Amino acid sequence: MRAALLQMTSSDDPAENLDSVRAMMATAVAEGAGFVLTPEVTNCLSTSRAHQKAVLHHEEDDPTLAALRDEAAKLGVWMVLGSLGIKTHDADGRFANRQFLIGPDGGIVARYDKIHMFDVEVTPEETYRESDGYRPGTRAVLAETPFARIGMTICYDVRFPHLHRTLAQAGAQVLTVPAAFSHVTGAAHWHTLLQARAIETGCYVLAPAQTGTHPASRGASRRTFGHSLVVAPWGEILADAGTDPGVVCVDLDMGKVAEARKRVPALTHDREFDGP
Repeated sequence: MRAALLQMTSSDDPAENLDSVRAMMATAVAEGAGFVLTPEVTNCLSTSRAHQKAVLHHEEDDPTLAALRDEAAKLGVWMVLGSLGIKTHDADGRFANRQFLIGPDGGIVARYDKIHMFDVEVTPEETYRESDGYRPGTRAVLAETPFARIGMTICYDVRFPHLHRTLAQAGAQVLTVPAAFSHVTGAAHWHTLLQARAIETGCYVLAPAQTGTHPASRGASRRTFGHSLVVAPWGEILADAGTDPGVVCVDLDMGKVAEARKRVPALTHDREFDGP
């Protein structure tokens, strides 16, 4: 299977971002991809909760989701819609940061709500409180496709190895890590974390990313790290998209998963221990 990672500079305008995804999908398919992945918050990257409330939708009414389901069906591709900001019916009004696996018939095969919220102070000038606007998910998700079993994670989840190990031990061969990674933490940790998750699990890691400075009609603009990565099960970086928006393609071979796990079968070597 040829996978295509779409690296985007999403704005806070969902219609504009949808046009970008469609154009990149056409490029990916022209390059032979049958599996297309987009970054975190593909539909709207915004720091303004008021703006998000004005432009986001519930899943059943979301125009980006509907349009990309149609596009996947038209092109006959599998698609990981890395995540969408989605309204929920929660009493506190918080959104879901939700990933979708879409089949080549346009059907939704699996959904995953980001579990770990990015509540950090990277620097005094760069502070995030994701949980103020988004409510965390509670369930790990493994999805079956004809070409691989896919474990679904999002961005800050990458710092929690037990989630990825659990997915791999449940049968995942590919881990998705779509992201809108901070430029500061990305420069320090992005490549290392993704390679570690691949090495620990013997999985392919596919991490389509947001990149650059994101236009904002309301609120502060954000800067993200880019460098969409494909990491092989043995830890080699097979593709790095750099910092420009675009499409990067890699051929996946599930035999490499079996080979890595045979060489170092760490997933079968867990032991119970006490303490500390």
